[in-house]
Amino acid sequence: MMRSLRLRLAIGAMIAIAFVLLMAWLSLSRLFTDYVVKQYRAEMAAIIDTIAAEVVVSGDRLVLERDPADPRFQLPAGGRYWQISPTSGEPQRSRSLWDVVIDTQSPSAQLYQGFHDIEAPDGSPMLVHSQSLSLGDGPGAVRFTVHAGFSRRELDDALGAFHGRMRLMLLAMAAVLTGAAFLQGAIGLMPLRRLRERAAAVRAGRERDFGTAGPSEVQPLVSEINMLLAERETALARARARASDLAHGLKTPLTLLAQLAESLPPEERAVALQQVDAVRQRADRQLQAARMGVERMAATTVADLGAKVVGVLRPVTAERGIAWEIDIEPTLSLDIDPADFAECIGNLLDNASKWARSRVRLGARQAKDCVSITVDDDGPGIAGKDRERVLRRGASLHGSGVDDRSGTGLGLAISADIADAYGATLSLSQSPLGGLRAALTFPQKSRRPRSLSAAPMGLRISRLPACVFRDVWV
Repeated sequence: MMRSLRLRLAIGAMIAIAFVLLMAWLSLSRLFTDYVVKQYRAEMAAIIDTIAAEVVVSGDRLVLERDPADPRFQLPAGGRYWQISPTSGEPQRSRSLWDVVIDTQSPSAQLYQGFHDIEAPDGSPMLVHSQSLSLGDGPGAVRFTVHAGFSRRELDDALGAFHGRMRLMLLAMAAVLTGAAFLQGAIGLMPLRRLRERAAAVRAGRERDFGTAGPSEVQPLVSEINMLLAERETALARARARASDLAHGLKTPLTLLAQLAESLPPEERAVALQQVDAVRQRADRQLQAARMGVERMAATTVADLGAKVVGVLRPVTAERGIAWEIDIEPTLSLDIDPADFAECIGNLLDNASKWARSRVRLGARQAKDCVSITVDDDGPGIAGKDRERVLRRGASLHGSGVDDRSGTGLGLAISADIADAYGATLSLSQSPLGGLRAALTFPQKSRRPRSLSAAPMGLRISRLPACVFRDVWV
């Protein structure tokens, strides 16, 4: 099944062009053939009239008083022939016939373009036109038949030359008309290309709708899409409002519960605070999943947003003397929601800062068909056999809650989920700095994010709440 409008238009145009040119070929060929045959028939009729005017009866036989003036009648196989065939007696012939007798009643005589086709003295085909005549009136009238012929090669050469030139002309016309058809298709589909560019701008967040420009034929479609986008904006606003209401609605009770937990005995206080933190993290995760199902894509400058996220984490690690390095191409950008991107690299940077000894480096480079973002640290790293496992939710290789750096392992899993939602991948490897390298590989054109699956209840994602990273881009 053809899915290309351009291909459909081109095939339709070529079929129409081929049909029209075929009809032109058949029509012009028939017209020219009839014209040429008519001219030769008129010439043969004139020869017959000339000969008939010179025929007289001498005794009991017909005599031609004067031969036609055309010298071709005097040359053997000269290309022009005549013969007078009386009802009885020997026929009279032109010298060009040599020893050939024209017999149009012979079984071998075929019709070709209305002429009798017989063999000439040189063995080539000869076309003959015949006419029955009589001298005198009444019973004493003398009846005879005059034949006039010419070489068939002349007729075939004339038709062949015309058909050759006409073939070249029609092929040139076919090339021009085919080019015009493709040009017409390209011009006709230009509005659709502009609509595609407009759709890309809407998808990237640079435009709100498709506008009102464009051909009248696609205006109903554009209007429907604009109304759909307007309804989507309304649904998005409502979703954000509900998410904000839910966040504010949970904030006060959780704060109150945390304050009440402070008055509990130490062991019970620790358990209560852990559960309050788990509810807070679970709520953040559910709000993120709901938001990613309706959020719009936007062009995100990697260098600017990366610097903001590093700026949030730098004060937290200042007392440990962690040095932060940023190596990102200034013009590098991605079609991804800034809040999602901030949380994705924020979790990676936060994880690197927890385990780094002295250095964390954030880098980004443009590859052939993708954008590669790397987070390196000089910490202990992760063994190769454990790298795939730590990307699963809840996996933790460091400590069991005693170490302040320990956690439930949700940070890397959340970053992997966000990357997967945009068609990207998160991989772990050995860093050139000696620790762990987390590499995000985004396709050049990120896809629209799909909804994330909800994370399981955990105790702690990082030392900074997820909302910190999500608020960096505002």
